[in-house]
Amino acid sequence: MFKPETAKYDLQILNYKLFAMLKSLFKTGWRSLQKNRLYSFINLFGLTVGITGSILIGLYITDELSYDKFNTNAGNIVRVTMEDGQGETQNKTAVTGTKVGPQLKRVFSFVDDYARLINASRVIKYSDKLFTEKSVLYADAPFFKMFSFKLLDGDQATALDAPNKVVLTQSTAEKYFGNENAVGKVITMEGRGDCRVTGICADAPGNSQIQFDFVASFTSLDASKTEEWFTANYTTYLQLHNNTNITAAEKQVDGYMRSIVRKELGMKGSEYLTYHFEPLLSVHLHSSLGGLEPNGNINYVYIMFVIGVLILAIACINYTNLATAQSATRLGEIGIRKVMGAQRWQLFMQFIGESFLITFIALVFAVVISIQLLPLFNGITGKSITALSIIRPMPLLFMALLAVIVSLIACAYPAFILSNSGLSKILRSGFSFSASGNGIRKSLIVVQFVISLFLIIATIVVKLQLYYMQNKSLGYDKDHLLVLPIDTKTRPGYETLKAAIKRLPGVEGVSGAYETPTLIKWGDGVKKTKSDNDLGISVNAIPVDFDFIQTMKMHLVTGTDFQRSDLALMDTINNYKNFTFSFIINETAAKQLGWKPNEAVGKTIYKGNRGVIKAVVQDFHFTSLHETIKPLVIFLDPTFAQEMYVRVNSADVRQAISSIQGIWKTRVPWHPFEYHFLNDDYNKLYKSEQKTAAIFTVFAGLAIILACLGLFGLAAFTTLQRTKEIGVRKVLGAGTTTIVTLLCREFLQLVCVAFVIAVPLGWIAAEKWLEDFAYRISINVFVFLVAGAAVLLITLLTAGYHAVKAALANPVDSLRTE
Repeated sequence: MFKPETAKYDLQILNYKLFAMLKSLFKTGWRSLQKNRLYSFINLFGLTVGITGSILIGLYITDELSYDKFNTNAGNIVRVTMEDGQGETQNKTAVTGTKVGPQLKRVFSFVDDYARLINASRVIKYSDKLFTEKSVLYADAPFFKMFSFKLLDGDQATALDAPNKVVLTQSTAEKYFGNENAVGKVITMEGRGDCRVTGICADAPGNSQIQFDFVASFTSLDASKTEEWFTANYTTYLQLHNNTNITAAEKQVDGYMRSIVRKELGMKGSEYLTYHFEPLLSVHLHSSLGGLEPNGNINYVYIMFVIGVLILAIACINYTNLATAQSATRLGEIGIRKVMGAQRWQLFMQFIGESFLITFIALVFAVVISIQLLPLFNGITGKSITALSIIRPMPLLFMALLAVIVSLIACAYPAFILSNSGLSKILRSGFSFSASGNGIRKSLIVVQFVISLFLIIATIVVKLQLYYMQNKSLGYDKDHLLVLPIDTKTRPGYETLKAAIKRLPGVEGVSGAYETPTLIKWGDGVKKTKSDNDLGISVNAIPVDFDFIQTMKMHLVTGTDFQRSDLALMDTINNYKNFTFSFIINETAAKQLGWKPNEAVGKTIYKGNRGVIKAVVQDFHFTSLHETIKPLVIFLDPTFAQEMYVRVNSADVRQAISSIQGIWKTRVPWHPFEYHFLNDDYNKLYKSEQKTAAIFTVFAGLAIILACLGLFGLAAFTTLQRTKEIGVRKVLGAGTTTIVTLLCREFLQLVCVAFVIAVPLGWIAAEKWLEDFAYRISINVFVFLVAGAAVLLITLLTAGYHAVKAALANPVDSLRTE
């Protein structure tokens, strides 16, 4: 008969026994740690480093995968991308004209709403405060309804529903207004006049593609007054109905564009214009088209995951090898426990318990160290991860589970072989590892070397490619070029400002352009004749000022630079009837148009209006080295200049900048003197590669440190096993060099095996990564020799310590060792 009282009593006894067992395991483990302090420190250090690296990598991956998921409507929002072309020539971009959002909402019932966005730099003034703000976002009224940026004050329905309305982020409001209520205040915005603050929103999360300090109403822009399919400068987002099939919706839009809109635009032949939909949640990691913020790369997430696993694997291997080496000193303890009746499972649990203890101590250290390293890690990765990301319940639970897994993996092998050893064998001949056990131990060391070599090879390749990109001849000289902003208020006095700066000592050239030559985004098209049936080509285009070619130090293959007389050809009267552009095209454009460079000069082509080719410029890189050089048209139009480029003499850059600042403050007092170098714009193109190089360097360094610990353990174990052999050899006359060579030879053999395995793996991975670059380095044998030499040197230094120590020991002491 069931008795509750008896069951309760039995449960209490069971709990007491379980507590007593855990207490015994903890006490035994703690004594073991104290008894073998050196090995305990190495184990603890290795696991702490490995878990710390895994935590930081886990935070990076989690942040990358979380992009834009804070938006409640994220599953229904898509970014519209534009594709246009003619024949086999096509142009794809992540920006569209102003008509896309409104027209698609009018025509298709699956479109609930739209928001057109464009980021701009503006000078903002309030009272005596004047700042150049580089993150002013213009957006349509539904912006705060579509995206989950929290409004702390204001009405999301009316905050952006009329011209000259602006919403500030919380940090920006504090910057301008301190503790005052900002809503209702009036600020002055360059080019837009007075704007009323209609709301305050929380700062944009770091894991958002859309970043801003101000959100101004899109209707404040002149572009909002007309709807155009082309003039692609705006990022357009659509909010679709729930459960809309994106692929089917995209096909409907494509059919509409290729039939009705194609006729509306008067397209002929193979000309076309269409749009694609990218789900909001896939843009950051999966889109090949740039956006408001630089994209991530899903491949880099995979790489980081693999690095995290490899670092943790090395830490586990270290623990296994060091536990194995240390176990040879615990023969007496194992024998006595077996004599006292300890079962196999009890010994196994003892060693597992010791592993759990040291792993959880390492976990505590790793969490604390990770929090302390976050500022440095954020600086390397460009993230803004906080300590709250670590100490929340779910991450802590995951890390505890990780510690359990690490404990089991790291200690399973030594715990099994120790608990499985027969008592008679231990008492008769002591404890020794079998040949298979030695094979497993050596295999683990080879794995460590393979991982270390792989990461070193990858680091060298990434750094060489980065060096190649930073030092490759681009077709122009990007050094010592200052970039200054030209706003709408500065433009009327642009020519006199340019002339004043050009007269300064140390200034070698001054010009201007619509955008930076490091990344020309303007997409356009040109034809040989005005006929609609004539096949043209898609090109990038950039309007420039006089002396642009000279200031950039570009090379004209043939023809002459722009002249003042070319302005007279730009006749705008009589509805542009006699308007003629002056063009300089690159070699690729000339080739695609069917001409040799000398044949192209003097030819007429059409970019909307007629234009005469003045010259052909040598191909230069105006996008990332990920892409091949495309056709480019440079056309004269100083009124488009938004940036001024000033080339200064390298001999006295500071003095030249100081002189330019003096001119600027006198002639442009309404705009703060803020400049940067063109080099900075170029380096921004390779932020992902710079982060990758830094991350590989850090974690390759960690892998080497952990591999050294593994070598230390193996060397300690080998030396301990061969103590008497070394003593006998010394008695028989063996010298120090002979003994050191004998002990190090095994490690060098393991390195050679690892080298043979790591080289093809590293080569395949490096080639795969380099496929993403149109212009890249060639991998040569030097990369692998450097990696191999580095690991060999590390091996000799680490293993050599124990080898030299054993070789210098007194042989009498060695032979006396029990």
